[in-house]
This record gives sequence, structure tokens and C-alpha cells, in this order.
Amino acid sequence: MNNWIVIPILLPMLTALVCALIPASKIAIQRTLSLTASLALMATGFFMVSQTMSGEIFSYAMGSWSAPFGIVVVVDRLSAMMVALTSVVALCVLAYASQGSDKRGPYFHFLFQFQVLGICGAFLTGDIFNLFVFFEILLLASYNLLVYSGGKKRLKAGIHYVILNLVGSALFLIGVSTLYGITGTLNMADMAIQVAALGPEDQAILQAGALVLMVVFALKAALLPLYLWLPGVYGAATAPVAALFAVLTKVGVYAILRTSTLIFGPEAGVGADLIAPYLFPLALMTLFFGMVGAMGSHRLRHMTGYLIIASLGTMLASIGLFTQASISGALYYLVHSTLIMALFFLLIERVSAQRGPFTDEIRIGWKLTQPTLLGLIFFGAAVAAAGLPPFSGFLGKLLMLQAAIGEPGGFWMWAVILFTSLLGLVALSRVGTQVFWKGTEISAERADQVERTTTLQAAPLVAILAILAAYSVFAGPVTRYTDAAAAQLLDPQQYIDAVMVQPAFFPDTGMSDDLSNKDH
Repeated sequence: MNNWIVIPILLPMLTALVCALIPASKIAIQRTLSLTASLALMATGFFMVSQTMSGEIFSYAMGSWSAPFGIVVVVDRLSAMMVALTSVVALCVLAYASQGSDKRGPYFHFLFQFQVLGICGAFLTGDIFNLFVFFEILLLASYNLLVYSGGKKRLKAGIHYVILNLVGSALFLIGVSTLYGITGTLNMADMAIQVAALGPEDQAILQAGALVLMVVFALKAALLPLYLWLPGVYGAATAPVAALFAVLTKVGVYAILRTSTLIFGPEAGVGADLIAPYLFPLALMTLFFGMVGAMGSHRLRHMTGYLIIASLGTMLASIGLFTQASISGALYYLVHSTLIMALFFLLIERVSAQRGPFTDEIRIGWKLTQPTLLGLIFFGAAVAAAGLPPFSGFLGKLLMLQAAIGEPGGFWMWAVILFTSLLGLVALSRVGTQVFWKGTEISAERADQVERTTTLQAAPLVAILAILAAYSVFAGPVTRYTDAAAAQLLDPQQYIDAVMVQPAFFPDTGMSDDLSNKDH
């Protein structure tokens, strides 16, 4: 019985529904419930990681309708890792938001938990149409969270974000319906079987449907040229929302990685390696232009948005080599980049609160009233983001660069990553100089009006830094896990067997029998 697999879906869903029934005046109850659920989700995420360490893949058939007829939820090493990462970010962000940010508008905890529901569901589903469904759940929650607390700037960014994602959703349906029409299935494991069996006469339609899907995933992952929406959207959101959004783009990365190895891998016949010729060069260009955008940014929030784009380009370039070592390095770096970008958004709000009218502008303004606390946190975050030792950003880039040695395009991988790392260091040094080092003294009257960072507000920021430090210390066990996850991805037959080889169940008769996919 693998019922525990659905906990990361049911837990945030039930928590959201209960929070919706609690009056806004009882915000303390909502906070307690939401924090407790997030803590339980984190425990579940790490339990999943421990259960998948042996290499076993767990599958749960909704309503006991076996694949490929029913909807399945699947946990392997990759999905377990992504759920655990989501739970850690969600708990840290929620702990920060519970210090007052959640009172800026109604239904924060309801929307937050539904956002987590959509993210976890996307990582766990084994059905490509339900991947679309969970995409829509997380997008609906993100629309509301983006405009949370109101304001013209957020409304404008929200309209652009909604329109863009509506177009993406339409393309997603077109791609899914095309693949369903040609394969006759929506189950991803079964689709992998059917795609491998298609003949040359079906190649054009298959490629069209697959490439439409990849365009949608590239939009979610902010891949060139579909990344221009990200800095404005993330820059307009409140700090806790933007920090949670750091996980959203990883859903796009996950979808690219899952479908390109499971459905369109080397054994997919006429659908083999469809995106391999495009992913690597586009990712390198995404990395380059993302870092150029960070260099030219005038606001901290926009700079962080471009740093996210650059980090996405880095990991997708490594994934684009499609070797076990390169995918493993990308997965290690993915965890690092998600945590560090969430930290940056939370830190920026604390810095902006002490700079008066200068807020998050990258120019000399008011001196911070807590320069030591905020400066030390920024220094640690900047060192980690720039990829300098001993933090995990350095180790992640080192793993990816080592994986590129001897591979086609390996020279360009080294050249672009090293050059953009230098650009990132320059951009972050500029922030350190103009925001934290230089500044004008403020009067005592103004100093009294500045919002100081409390211990409880600083705690989630320090916790993320501590997690990143531990992530570096335990890099050995973590990389062994990512190596095994990459090997599992590159052997899709394990996933197919775990989903398809199971008892078939007929609810109307109560009969069950061991049937293979061919017998179905």
C-alpha cells in the first residue's frame, strides 16, 4: 500500500480548505495550522527521499484504476528530491511571512497552500494531462499571490503574467491533445512505450506535438527567448511570494527533464532526442543574457530575477549534455539556486525597509540601521550565489564543468560559465559597495521611522544560510543521491515497469488480475 505517496497533495489541499473557513481575524490560527502542515510536509518529503534511496520507484493508482487507464502518482529519486526541496522553501518562507507579511491581504495561507499543492502535484503526477492540471492549480494561486496586497505595479505585472500563461496553457493543451491523438494514452510511462513503437509516418505529428510541449516548458523554465516576463513579475511580488516563486521555474526544468528522458529519450524511436539539438545552445545563451541583465539592473529585485534566469540557463545547459554526470551536477546546483534565490528575495525586503525612499535601488542611499546583521547575511548569500568556495554554488558549478570535459560543446560550457561567474561577482560586488558599504547618515528622527529586522524575521534567512552551509558539508552523500537519480532518469525502463507492471483492477466487478500492458 503506497497511500503515503499522496500526502504531499492531500496535506496542502486540506490545509488550504480549512484556512479558507477560518475568519481573517483569527490569523494566528491560520498561521499555526499552515506552519504545522508545512512542517509535516517537510517530514514527508524527507521520508520520500529516504524511501527512494534504495532505487525503488513507488506508484499509487488513484481509485485503484491501474495504469494506463487511471491516474497514477509516482515517486522516484527525482520527484522525492523536488518535494523535499519545495517543503524546505515553503517552511522558511511561511515562517518569514508569519511575522506580518501575511496580513497585507486576505486568504494568504489559503493561496500559499494551494500554490504548494500545485507544485508538489506537478512533481508527483505520472499523467501528462494531470501535469497540465497541476500547472493550472499553481498558476491560479500564483495569479492571486502576485497581486497580493494590491498596487498598480503588481496589477500591471499580474495582467502580463496571466496573459502569457493563458497562451502557454492553450499551447499545453494543443501539445497534449496531439500526443494523445497519436499514442492513445496520457500516462507518461505508457506514452513512452507507444512513442517507441511509432513508425516513420507518424514522425512529423509526434515532433510537432512534442516541440509544442517543450515550448510551454521552456516558458515555465524562463528559457531564451521566453524569459523576459520573469524579472518584472518576480520584482513586483511581495518578498514571501517571490521567494516561493523561486520554485516555480524549477517545475519547468523538471518537466523538461522528465519528458526528455522518459518519453523522448534515446530509445524513443522516431521521437528520440527531440530537444537535444536545441536545449544546450539556448541554455548557454539564457545564462549569458541573464547575467548581462543582472549587470545592468538598477533594482535589487530585478537583479535577483535575472540571477534566477542565469541559474536556470546554467542547469539547463548541463542537462542538455544528457549524461549521468551532467544531470547529477545540474540537480545538485538546482537545490542550491532555489534556496539562494529565495534567500535573496527575503533579504531584499529587509534591506529595502531600512533605506527609506531608496528602497531596493542599486545606488548610494541611506545607511542601514542594522549593517552588521544584514551585511553578513548578504555577504554569505553573495558568495554562495557567485559560485565561490566553500559554498554549494561553487561545488555545483564544479560538478557541471567536470561533466562537460570531453563532451561536445564542453569548451563553450566552460567559457560561458566562467565568464558569467565573473560578471555575477562584479554585479554582486556593486550591490555590496553601493547598498551596504557606502551611504548617507540619517537623522535620529528618520532612524526612529525605519523598520528594524527582528530576530524572528532574521531567523528564516539565517536558517537558509545554515542549510546551504550544511549542503556543502554533506556534498558527498548528496552527490551520491543525485548520481543515482540521474542514472535512474537515464534508465526509463525502471519507471515504466514500476507504473505499468501492477495488478489491474476492475471496480465494477471487484476482480483483479496481473495483466501486462500488452494484455491491456
